[in-house]
Amino acid sequence: MPEPTKKEENEVSAPAPAPAPAPAPEPNKEKEAGTTRAKDEEEASPPSALPPGMGSRALERKDSEWSLGESPAAEEQDKQNANSQLSTLFVEKPQTGSVKVGENITFIAKVKAEDLLRKPTIKWFKGKWMDLASKAGKHLQLKETFERQTRMYTFEMQIIKAKENYAGNYRCEVTYKDKFDSCTFDLEVHESTGTTPNIDIRSAFKRSGDGQDDAGELDFSGLLKRREVKQQEEEPEVDVWELLRNANPSEYEKIAFQYGITDLRGMLKRLKRMRRVEKKSAAFAKILDPAYQVDKGGRVRFAVELADPKLEVKWYKNGQEIRPSTKYIFEHKGCERIMFINNCGLTDDSEYYVTAGDEKCSTELFVREPPVIVTKQLEDTNAYCGERVQLECEVSEDDANVKWFKNGEEIIPGPKSKYRIKIEGKKHILIIDEATKADGAEYSVMTTGGQSSAKLNVDLKPLKILTPLTDQIVHLGKEIYLKCEISENLSGKWTKNGLPIQEGDHLKIVHKGRIHKLVIANAVVEDEGDYVFAPDSYSITLPAKVHVIDPPKIILDGLDADNTVTVIAGSKLRLEIPITGEPPPKAIWSRADKAITEGSGRIRAESYPDSSTLVIDVAERDDSGVYHINLKNEAGEAHANIKIKVVDIPDPPVAPNVTDVGDDWCIMTWEPPAYDGGSPILGYFIERKKKQSSRWMRLNFDLCKETIFEPKKMIEGVAYEVRIFAVNAIGISKPSTPSKPFVPLAVTSPPTLLTVDSVTDTTVTMKWRPPDHIGAAGLDGYVLEYCFEGTADWIVANTELIDKTKFTITGLPMDARIFVRVKAVNKAGASEPKYYSQPILVKEIIERPKIRIPRHLKQTYIRRVGEAVNLVIPFQGKPRPELTWKKDGAEIDKNQINIRNSETDTIIFIRKAERSHSGKYDLQVKVEKFVETASIDIQIVDRPRPPQLVKIEDVWGENVALSWIPPKDDGNAAITGYTIQKADKKSMEWFTVIEHYHRTSATITELVIGNEYYFRVFAENTCGLSEDATMTKESAVIAKDGKIYKNPVYEDFDFTEAPMFTQPLVNTYAVAGYNATLNCSVRGNPKPKITWMKNKVAIVDDPRYRMFSNQGVCTLEIRKPSPYDGGTYCCKAVNDLGMVEIECKLEVKGGLSFCRLLLQGVPPNIIDSYLRDLQSSNPEEY
Repeated sequence: MPEPTKKEENEVSAPAPAPAPAPAPEPNKEKEAGTTRAKDEEEASPPSALPPGMGSRALERKDSEWSLGESPAAEEQDKQNANSQLSTLFVEKPQTGSVKVGENITFIAKVKAEDLLRKPTIKWFKGKWMDLASKAGKHLQLKETFERQTRMYTFEMQIIKAKENYAGNYRCEVTYKDKFDSCTFDLEVHESTGTTPNIDIRSAFKRSGDGQDDAGELDFSGLLKRREVKQQEEEPEVDVWELLRNANPSEYEKIAFQYGITDLRGMLKRLKRMRRVEKKSAAFAKILDPAYQVDKGGRVRFAVELADPKLEVKWYKNGQEIRPSTKYIFEHKGCERIMFINNCGLTDDSEYYVTAGDEKCSTELFVREPPVIVTKQLEDTNAYCGERVQLECEVSEDDANVKWFKNGEEIIPGPKSKYRIKIEGKKHILIIDEATKADGAEYSVMTTGGQSSAKLNVDLKPLKILTPLTDQIVHLGKEIYLKCEISENLSGKWTKNGLPIQEGDHLKIVHKGRIHKLVIANAVVEDEGDYVFAPDSYSITLPAKVHVIDPPKIILDGLDADNTVTVIAGSKLRLEIPITGEPPPKAIWSRADKAITEGSGRIRAESYPDSSTLVIDVAERDDSGVYHINLKNEAGEAHANIKIKVVDIPDPPVAPNVTDVGDDWCIMTWEPPAYDGGSPILGYFIERKKKQSSRWMRLNFDLCKETIFEPKKMIEGVAYEVRIFAVNAIGISKPSTPSKPFVPLAVTSPPTLLTVDSVTDTTVTMKWRPPDHIGAAGLDGYVLEYCFEGTADWIVANTELIDKTKFTITGLPMDARIFVRVKAVNKAGASEPKYYSQPILVKEIIERPKIRIPRHLKQTYIRRVGEAVNLVIPFQGKPRPELTWKKDGAEIDKNQINIRNSETDTIIFIRKAERSHSGKYDLQVKVEKFVETASIDIQIVDRPRPPQLVKIEDVWGENVALSWIPPKDDGNAAITGYTIQKADKKSMEWFTVIEHYHRTSATITELVIGNEYYFRVFAENTCGLSEDATMTKESAVIAKDGKIYKNPVYEDFDFTEAPMFTQPLVNTYAVAGYNATLNCSVRGNPKPKITWMKNKVAIVDDPRYRMFSNQGVCTLEIRKPSPYDGGTYCCKAVNDLGMVEIECKLEVKGGLSFCRLLLQGVPPNIIDSYLRDLQSSNPEEY
């Protein structure tokens, strides 16, 4: 409920209700012909500085003052007028009307459909938001029609058997795409004679019965009109609480105002809280009601009934206990407990609850104030336009909350309202300055205990027409001059075809005294129409018709210079020629002196007000020719000739020919089509598809100007077909017949990496790799050819194709030199040959042995007991070298360790490793007098044994100190930690206390006082925990009290340590031009100083090297090394306790060839041999 309005100099402004502005009524629809007119006003000239279309009344509206006849919703009307000027859709708007109760009335709106492609959307509203489409039924009908002759939409709203509550402001809105137009109008419903019986005020808040015609309407305004002023009889007691619980939420505010509820929001919160379903109580046999209601100063009684009379009962108000007093009285009657509240005030309006044991029940008390009564009723008043009107009434209390209504609509206070409300104690006055006819209505006042109403009649002064407007016929470009004179010096409004006229450079509006003029210079066709002058505040109108005539004209601006129109054969031609003329001229089309009639033929004419259209439904070649159009009206004639040319798409070309085929391409040619469709051929589109497919793919998106084309990117071995489309300015022809199927095929690329595998005194063995690209034709085999140095005759080494990539040429003379080449062969033929770069000497060459130790074997090779050991060590040397294996300097027992040798590698294999297999393995490779050796460290590890002895050193408080001796057998691997477990003597269930512990003594904390514990320790290495654990022989008892804690004595642990490498450097291969890194790890305390050296020379401030050290990991980065950077690198670590250093070899291989071959999986020994051969054949490049 809104708060009472504050008094400000005893006057409060209130806004007026929003009826629609008074329309300009037609001469045959005057509302009240016999009404009295106001006195004549003095003659005054309008201000000259105002914008066009605005008079003195616009200035008055800007200051929120209302001039004579001004509508209360002027600002809203101005906004609607602005919208209608921007996008005008209405041709005729619905006008304000009046009707008697029980009669019918129809409102009409018309929209011109000349520029609309579809029907516009129209909506009817009552007030601001009520959409009347949902109210259509017995009393309201909506109708719409369309006239094809005038292309006009007509929308009608008919009200049947009008009622008093149908009066008010209505709005009509029409929309089409981005266009919008709206207008407002009023409906006045006159009361029928006779009196109405008294109606209870509460019935105004009740809705009509379900299923009736008026269901859902709230007829509150009609009730105000029918209510009599005399005092009603005493009403029965009403429970506001029950009324709110059963009412619609939209009626809460009205009920609160009627029954004097000041805190509606708080009451609704309590209402929501009390709607919760209460559970059945075990302590209360009867609980409090959900709510109680009492008048201010009255007495209320709360009563509950207990299930057990011995329970103690306490009463509370808003959470505070209530004590007995003169205001609060408590009574006990058996199991019933009663509380009385005397002299209830507004402070007693709150929540109460009573407790019995652990349960409680609550209720709400609502205290209402006495109603305010109207002591002096409103009186009917008569006034003239422009006078000041006051409506007075008196109520029973000072500064009471009073609401004013106009025709049932509440007048809400506001700063820009023409209504002012003045309060003087118990007196309430409604003031209307400069009353207008629109202010005539029934005004009512309403309080919480009564209401009163009165009628206000506002009449106009009589007006006479001295000089009426006259109809005019004006030629295009001449002046239009309209003049009229009335008996009073009043401003007015000019309208054209029902729309307001705005003054501008083309149109001038003159008002001088009683004379009004409208002058239009250089009349245009759009100036034709019905002009009306309507004096303000009067229903009298002065009409005149203006007719503008103009000779017909044919507008051919959209055609070519020779007025030629080109149309595609088979399509529809709709040639629309704009025409002008007033009145609209009659158009006649003809061809070869034969008239073309309007009808349903294939060639026909269509006429419209602003254009004439020639229609050819399906254009044919014979339709080409000259067409004549003739226009005629009362102002003259016009003629024009138009040439129509019918063109078509070209015929399809003949099937193309495929003249040549490659691996993924072909060459195709074709002939132009026999008929070009009457338009030159612009080019061709080419499509192809696989023979087994039905999906064609376009090959060119730009037109091909020639009759030859080369399709590419085809798949080898797949059959294809191609076809052609011819294109002219009209379109694309149908496709040609597909070509004969063809299959793209190509030979493979040459074989790669042709190298010499071995040479003897009579044979040469060559190796190569398959071609990089084989193609769809596949690879059938290889042909190896050779020729002797100094000759050009190539001899085929293999009579049949070979599948393998290795072949031995036999029967060669010793010390001869031969050239070798190899070709790949498939269905398309032999590929380009791959030549060996230099002549080969047929003589066996001794190759020094070399062992290639894999990177992972350059450090200790670790395996667990029981795992298999399988190591492959490649080597090279010719002739086939002799291999010798030794372990720790002794011969290897071949019953336990298997050794397998081949021409290029040796394998050491142990099926199930044991710890006895650990040691240093030496490999010796010997070719004649050349020897190469290498060593491999193998370490076989196992899980360790448990610690030797675990002792309890001390027990204090909740702590136990343990110590143990490391295990005798560490499993051939360093001990990495210990795991400690505890067990209660009662359960002997073991729980892990510490894991991965590195020391041999520990303190166990947070033990339970009073328990007795055993402990055990597991040893751990890289293989895992030991199988068994060593347990303490004695137990540790955690005493409860009385034990004196003895601080243990600890010796300081010496953390100092000499430097030691935990991860050594390893021999490394690097590729020239790519960064290389050397890594090792070291530990020591204090932190050792790291120095890097190359060939025993320290590396200092060299930008080609970067050195890092992080968490003991030392890194040396060599930026883009060259063969010069190869050598022996050393890392030296020094601290106060000693010095240690470690070395490795770095070998830099040259260039991108080595890197590319290594990435392709070629063994390093073959790469070295290949690169040496290249270097010997082309020494100037290396």
